[in-house]
Amino acid sequence: MKWKTKDGGWNPYLAGVLTGLLAIASVFATTRLLEKTTYLGASTTFVRAAGFLEQKIAVNHVASNEYYTKEKVRVDWQFMLVIGIFAGALISSISDRSFKIESVPPTWEKRFGSSIAKRAIWAFAGGVIAMIGARMADGCPSGHGLSGMMQLLVSSFAALALFFGVGVLVARFVYGRRES
Repeated sequence: MKWKTKDGGWNPYLAGVLTGLLAIASVFATTRLLEKTTYLGASTTFVRAAGFLEQKIAVNHVASNEYYTKEKVRVDWQFMLVIGIFAGALISSISDRSFKIESVPPTWEKRFGSSIAKRAIWAFAGGVIAMIGARMADGCPSGHGLSGMMQLLVSSFAALALFFGVGVLVARFVYGRRES
């Protein structure tokens, strides 16, 4: 088996096997070492992180916010997991030499121009829509796709099918037909 693809990326079969092994290790770590009754579920961590940062600016607001008091704004294993996701993605992209900083992706620039502000506004709007969808689905695409599918949860199969289906429709709407 080749370790890299022709374009220098990771072999998808190797990446799949490594992801599966990582999922097994994370289930073990979560349920046995951390003695949690449920597996992972780090999607609320982004909201907790916002609360953690907001505590530095508006202490009274965070203290009186029902969601923040229920979720206990703190740095915990889930918060560290999110940092690990970022660090792992960075290390992975550096190791396969695909890392690059670009303010406007080439596909976006070709269709909509090179305005950084326009790209930022649409990226923010897309993030808001994705966050609302993740809250409605009671989990993010990664959570449903990795942990939910691994547990053979029917809700994760349905959620993932909808995530992909809507993603295809939105990509088709935003970018149009692919040119041959």
